Amino acid sequence: MSRDRVNTANLLVELFVEELPPKALKKLGEAFASVLAESLVAQGLAEADAVVTNFASPRRLAVYITDVVEQAKTKWISQKLMPVSVGHDANGQVTPALLKKLASFGFGEDFVDSLTIASDGKTEALFLEIQIPGMGLQGGLQKAIGDALTKLPIPKMMTYQLADGWSSVNFVRPVHGLVALHGTEVVPVSVLGLAAGRETQGHRFEARVSPVSIQSADSYAAQLRDEGAVIASFAERRAEIVRQLQAAAAPLGLTPVEDDALLDEVTALVERPNVLVGKFEEAFLDVPQECLILTMKANQKYFPLLDAAGRLTHQFLIVSNIAPADASAVVGGNERVVRPRLADAKFFFDQDRRKTLESRVPGLARVVYHNKLGSQGERVERVAAIARAIGTMLGNEALAVAAERAAVLAKADLLTEMIGEFPELQGIMGRYYALHDGLPAEIADAIEDHYKPKFAGDTLPRNDVGVVVALADKLETLVGLFGIGEKPTGDKDPFALRRHALGVVRMLTEKSLPLNLPDLIDVAAASFAGIAAFKKQIVMDELESRFIYDRLANSLRDGGASAQSVDAVLALRPARLVDVAKRLAAVHQFATLAEAPALAAANKRVGNILKKAEGEVGERADPARFVEDAEKALFAALGDIAPQADADFDAGDYTASLQALAALKAPVDAFFDTVMVNADDPALKANRLALLNQLHRTMNRVADLSRLAA
Repeated sequence: MSRDRVNTANLLVELFVEELPPKALKKLGEAFASVLAESLVAQGLAEADAVVTNFASPRRLAVYITDVVEQAKTKWISQKLMPVSVGHDANGQVTPALLKKLASFGFGEDFVDSLTIASDGKTEALFLEIQIPGMGLQGGLQKAIGDALTKLPIPKMMTYQLADGWSSVNFVRPVHGLVALHGTEVVPVSVLGLAAGRETQGHRFEARVSPVSIQSADSYAAQLRDEGAVIASFAERRAEIVRQLQAAAAPLGLTPVEDDALLDEVTALVERPNVLVGKFEEAFLDVPQECLILTMKANQKYFPLLDAAGRLTHQFLIVSNIAPADASAVVGGNERVVRPRLADAKFFFDQDRRKTLESRVPGLARVVYHNKLGSQGERVERVAAIARAIGTMLGNEALAVAAERAAVLAKADLLTEMIGEFPELQGIMGRYYALHDGLPAEIADAIEDHYKPKFAGDTLPRNDVGVVVALADKLETLVGLFGIGEKPTGDKDPFALRRHALGVVRMLTEKSLPLNLPDLIDVAAASFAGIAAFKKQIVMDELESRFIYDRLANSLRDGGASAQSVDAVLALRPARLVDVAKRLAAVHQFATLAEAPALAAANKRVGNILKKAEGEVGERADPARFVEDAEKALFAALGDIAPQADADFDAGDYTASLQALAALKAPVDAFFDTVMVNADDPALKANRLALLNQLHRTMNRVADLSRLAA
């Protein structure tokens, strides 16, 4: 370490606040620590490799930084300002340009005499050379805390009065204490009307000492744990909750539900966790477990317990913030609180089953989907029509009928009491109600699965009916919203259209569906006939030609495919996405051939020539017009090779189709070595362009090989 150890010590800064928003606490703690540390590093008060530890509990944000100095090193500034001829006029007087330049460094006219004149290798120039004292810790930390507070990702700011009764400040929650320790010494900074000290508060009810007087930056975490009954580290507190959850569940032979978001939220709600086991009446287990799990997690922040088969049990885990000697009152209170929630879920379930899904469908006409695209009822009609068309395209009339039926019922659960309370259960409850109505399992499963995939890595629908309905639903969303101009911009995607597009890509490829993307989009677009705001041309230009292929390209590159190969294949916009993987494999094999670089370069050259050609280029050359041996030889080679390459392509053997092109290298090289394409004779030129057009079509059926050129 290059720092002088005499004036170097570890730093601790803590803001003691009222309860912070639990869903934002983790990010608040990370941002407070990282921005404050970055500011100190930028000011030369800490090294870039300093160890930064963030602390975040329901009532505090804190950061611990190693090896912070009391005074940053002195800096030498040696800066060329401008040529002497620009800084001084003909009379040797200072010019406005020089004064303006000095002002940008914070200096006035009286500093002119301190400038030096030296050669910069070309001319005489004016140089600013000055020693700047390093920033002191008090001023630097004051700035760093200000930077950190300014850049905190605060979800919602509040205004509150300070103790003087007159002043008010803005922050996420009222701040009641500030600790700033450099080693054992208080750094005299202030923020939000508070002066720094060394005292903080521990647990509201279980602190052994109150207030806790922090002896040094190094003792902060240990003192809070021992004297204040607080685990200040978010990560440590989270790990302790996981340990206790597993320890409580193991003797019961059960497993807590895994939910990282819930775990983060509970970690942000307690200062020193104590996991307890609660129970509810087994009669509630007649309600679908998804409902019970969701109400326990969302409303009560409990961890439901599952048996070895993944079935919900009547026991759950409570993460308490207190640890009394007799926890029965805490457990009993939580059990009393959860019963009404479960009773509500049971009531909703019982009430919903009094009406069939079929009887709810007409009510969708009264639910607005989009002011330009009509109601949910109209949307359901479109999805059903698209689903039936897809089933027909797959050559399976029974599938078409079943998919249409499932699509009609897929949104009916939006009108149930359960979904009104728990929107997250859309589709899931539809499946339960469909089974209760006596519908076939494939229809019920499709109702649940038509929302899939909901997120990256999610499973696809479990049966063919579900795949068709999910595909229809996503296509209707994409085509409809693109058709009225509601496309994603930048990082904003309010309708999750990127996710929908990736869902379409995954189903077409992973389910090996022999469907053409343009045909699917045409079918979907047809369902919007008569809607004035819908513009099909936008759909074709942006959704079909670019957006979906962009999602596919990103997916392939993320999966390890080379960007060059992906560009080569997708440049042709292959209609059947299921073929893309085979095309990529073929391009990869082709790229290993010795002839590949030359053929790719030649293909690029041919493409450029054809782009610059004036007028329409012929489809096929006339051999009677050939003059040079090289053009005759290339035509003959194409006659031998193209039929086999085309046959392999049509048979789906893309590797063989590309491999066959290797034999074209010699005649292509000879052609460009000896033949002038832009001949003076217009007829000869047109014939040679037609020959190149033949060559271009033959070479670019599997992929645009020019994209492989270096």
